[in-house]
Amino acid sequence: MAALCPSEADAWGFWAHHRMNRVAAFTLPPEMIGFYKSHISYVTENAVSADKRRYAIEEEAPRHYIDIDHYGELPFNNVPREWEKAVAKFSEDTLKKHGIVQWHIYRVLHWLEDAFRKRDKDDILRLSADIGHYIADAHVPLHTTVNYDGQLTGQDGIHGLWESRLPELFGDDYNYFVGEASYVEQPLERIWDVVLTSHSKKDSVLRLERQLSEKFPDDKQYTYIKKGQSTVKTFSREYAKAYSDSLNGMVERRMRKAIETIGSFIFTAWVNAGQPDLEELEKDLPEDEQE
Repeated sequence: MAALCPSEADAWGFWAHHRMNRVAAFTLPPEMIGFYKSHISYVTENAVSADKRRYAIEEEAPRHYIDIDHYGELPFNNVPREWEKAVAKFSEDTLKKHGIVQWHIYRVLHWLEDAFRKRDKDDILRLSADIGHYIADAHVPLHTTVNYDGQLTGQDGIHGLWESRLPELFGDDYNYFVGEASYVEQPLERIWDVVLTSHSKKDSVLRLERQLSEKFPDDKQYTYIKKGQSTVKTFSREYAKAYSDSLNGMVERRMRKAIETIGSFIFTAWVNAGQPDLEELEKDLPEDEQE
């Protein structure tokens, strides 16, 4: 495969991140949803702020993935679930080299709890957008493997195909109704389950695309599209549709699960902070900031 757009650094792609953060806000209970609806544009647009920081902050990149297969095979019982124990076993440098997404989500959850506790509106919104981004990334199979873009199997570009091209082409037809957010009793265990489930799908993601590529001639696999002022090579709609069909709804299911988890983690942070009255935060809001 040639170098393709979108790039791996774009994670789910702006479209998918925007959609997941936006829909997740509507899973929240009545005590919260009014506040988030008032700031839905912020939470939606800033769903990709974490990706933008990757270009400016060196330590940002490891927060988006974990190359869990660096440590062995499922169920990775050799990797301590708690950060401190993992650091003691592998060293912090080693962990950061291979990604820390699940531990960073747990850390952001506590930051968000603290923001709710302090009634800090700006931090609540910023961290809500951020935790949505990281949780969404953890639901991507290729965010959990050393072979994150198929570069080890001659499948360069599969990362962007799975998590950007497919949602952008077919995401408007997905079912995003996931029900209401629920309290997460053990958030660290929950996010580890997300990572392990994502990783369990990695082989299918790669195998199905490899099988498909053997059936499609090159001139049917790729096309050129306009991106801003540039013309870029990407996977054709025909090829993307065939891959989507072979995945049998996997991308949609992972997006739905991400939306449910995002809403539930935000709800959990609010509950753990004592369920502060979010309407009180709006009383001092200037009219020109209200949406």
